[in-house]
Amino acid sequence: MFVTILFYAFSAVLIAAALAVITTRNPVYSALCLVLTFFTSAAIWLLIDAEFLALVLVLVYVGAVMVLFLFVVMMLDIDFAALRAEALRSGFTRYAWLGWLTALVVILELAGVIAARRFGADTGAVPVPMPADYSNTHELGTVLYTDYVYAFELAAVLLLVAIVAAIALTMRKRPGLKVQDVARQVA
Repeated sequence: MFVTILFYAFSAVLIAAALAVITTRNPVYSALCLVLTFFTSAAIWLLIDAEFLALVLVLVYVGAVMVLFLFVVMMLDIDFAALRAEALRSGFTRYAWLGWLTALVVILELAGVIAARRFGADTGAVPVPMPADYSNTHELGTVLYTDYVYAFELAAVLLLVAIVAAIALTMRKRPGLKVQDVARQVA
């Protein structure tokens, strides 16, 4: 009963934060609402005992992707005072039909799943309860660092290359950019 109440509370916060992401006019506030969305999603993952997925969601998305989003927003250096309010809203209304269509598809899919469960469709095997000392994070870590260690290292190298490329792309000549002159400092 308490888990159900928590689920509905987290779901309400999740929906409100997701709506704030797309309706907030300031991109920094929108990114912060996205952080709240990720945290409440992680809380819902914790409710169904998926600790590893919740941890990865917080570490990867909040810790890395959101920091990247904030850096991109700061690097864009958009002058919002110069933009008219109606120009900002024109893109929202132009693509509103696509948002409504996507929402309709999601609602139809949810209704299909609920109808399938209600009318006795086989939803699969019930998972076997694990002992109290079982840790799915430990099991996933064991498999990741034994069977898939080369793929894991390849992904790490690929992400490193992406970081270096992102830094190289942002290091362009701009007026008023302060650069370090190492030769002058050594002299």
